[in-house]
Amino acid sequence: VQLQASGGGLVQAGGSLRLSCAASGLTFSNYHSAWFRQAPGRGREFVAAINWSGESYADSVKGRFTISRDNAQNTQYLQMNSLKPEDTAVYYCAARTSSLKSSTPNNYNYWGRGTQVTVSS
Repeated sequence: VQLQASGGGLVQAGGSLRLSCAASGLTFSNYHSAWFRQAPGRGREFVAAINWSGESYADSVKGRFTISRDNAQNTQYLQMNSLKPEDTAVYYCAARTSSLKSSTPNNYNYWGRGTQVTVSS
């Protein structure tokens, strides 16, 4: 199983980025999947998750970020709008074999390598 995240970069505050996560060896539509992030000196933080029943978001990104999946492409996305400097982190995509939602990193079985997002003020 491989999860390959891409799309990170440097953006000014108020700008937008779209992250992608391409999966091989698993079919996203059969899994609960999510985005997490980790800023320097901090633990891995839940951002958003999606499964057959819908999406869920951390309060800090609600209304600004949107998680989605393209089942035909077996790819997950994170559209990030109105970015803030505090969104700066390495962003990881993850998937878990259970279809139940979870915001706990330890509950996820598969992880991508992460993509850096830097938001300048």
